[in-house]
Amino acid sequence: MSVQAIPVRTKLITPEDDLLEVIAISAAPQLRKKDILVVAETVVAISQGRLIRPEKIKPGMWALLISQFIHQDGSLSSPFALQAVMDEEGTPRTVTAFVISTLSRVLLRRKGDFYRLAGKQAALVDDITGTVPPFDKYIVLGPRDPEKVVSAIKDRFGVEAAIIDANDLGRSQILAATKGVNKKLLLRVFKKNPAGNADEQTPFVILRKN
Repeated sequence: MSVQAIPVRTKLITPEDDLLEVIAISAAPQLRKKDILVVAETVVAISQGRLIRPEKIKPGMWALLISQFIHQDGSLSSPFALQAVMDEEGTPRTVTAFVISTLSRVLLRRKGDFYRLAGKQAALVDDITGTVPPFDKYIVLGPRDPEKVVSAIKDRFGVEAAIIDANDLGRSQILAATKGVNKKLLLRVFKKNPAGNADEQTPFVILRKN
């Protein structure tokens, strides 16, 4: 199936913005009936005010310990970001995930259990420098209620919608999608991340079947 991916440039989205109003101004004029509107998870989170200054976080003993075992490329190698996740998901869950994942890695040679068990925020949080300025000075948590967000987009604009966490390394995760979205197709298209991961400022992508 041939699909056209159309990145949509927007203003810098901030916590003061209503996401639906930004869509109405920047993306809605280009939308057609059978399009899919894909929204980057970070801008959803920013519009919801899911931002924390690291100096407002005091990492506890577990965050300081566990963060030392996280690969340095991951946001959770920062005890501040890890503590923010623990505050969201609960310390017992995070510690349990760490213990189980350590055992499964040593005994079964299996990777990825920590992020699977520690809760959604563990995989979604962005540490400082992980987001476009000026939000690169903040820890950005994953969005709240993504299913409600895509439902609201479909109700208002009459197109299927999805929220995706994608990067330039070819890894993508769908946080939420309306029923008419072909998820396999969406992941295939976003393997090349048509929105980009730098300062393109194109947090919306319209998918259109040719």
